[in-house]
Amino acid sequence: MSKQPATEQIAETAQQMLEGSLHYLVGAYRIAMLREEVGAYTNDPDFMPFVAILLEIDSLNLSLAPTQWSQTFIAAHREQLDESVEWAKAISLHQCQSLAVRFAS
Repeated sequence: MSKQPATEQIAETAQQMLEGSLHYLVGAYRIAMLREEVGAYTNDPDFMPFVAILLEIDSLNLSLAPTQWSQTFIAAHREQLDESVEWAKAISLHQCQSLAVRFAS
């Protein structure tokens, strides 16, 4: 992981997700992985959807963790990923915006 503080990583990741410069599921995975580093509990309302998205990512059975997804990999699985992204945004876009603001420096 980056040497940047976890709070800054979360804010930056959320912002990139909102801008579309980072694949939404990759960002959601990062946020879920960083939540404990900022002392967020599983029931933190801003992080709860990202925990659910982890389960969705696991259910895709794509053989690679999101941190290993290349543009080629994403293109090869576009249809499957697009459906998951649509669902993920529906349950977490508001929280993504909230995290971008909450942890902005």
